Amino acid sequence: PGSAAADGRARVITLNRLVTRLVEFPRPVIAMVDGFAVGAGCNLALCCDLIVASDRARFGEVFAKIGLVPDGGGSWLLPRVVGLARAKELIFTADIIDAAEAARIGLVNRVVPPAELAATTRALAERIAQGPPRVLAMAKHMVNRAASTDLTAALDVEAFSQAIATTGDEHREGLAAFFEKRSPQF
Repeated sequence: PGSAAADGRARVITLNRLVTRLVEFPRPVIAMVDGFAVGAGCNLALCCDLIVASDRARFGEVFAKIGLVPDGGGSWLLPRVVGLARAKELIFTADIIDAAEAARIGLVNRVVPPAELAATTRALAERIAQGPPRVLAMAKHMVNRAASTDLTAALDVEAFSQAIATTGDEHREGLAAFFEKRSPQF
């Protein structure tokens, strides 16, 4: 049993490295789900900043069905996305929900027909990629930390980040584009 526990812990630690990389990656990350995202697959999707799903996608925290607890960051990510009560329900019941329900509770951002999934996800990614990369990285960092800090600390981070942003090339280009009535080129 000791060796099996050590092996299981080693596998979860490897998964945790991926979770940390996805959550802390400085650019927005979009998950595209077309099928089952259950267990660690659901939690890997939750590591992403946005989730686009086909209407045939299914999501679930199914760990309890096989006598396990959530891993892959699920116990930390899920409550932040869907709220504490809904997260507990999904974890305790191990229910699998469809894409429409996942959208209704805020687990996914968009649901589209399977034939439109790749194009919709690509269009969203391209739209975001047109944004100011440095500012988007700072915004992602701020939002990710907001749930685990108080208002005063969040306001301090906003003030510090805004001071950096207002002196950057992205702000200058954004203002120039606004006054010249054109799209900014970041």
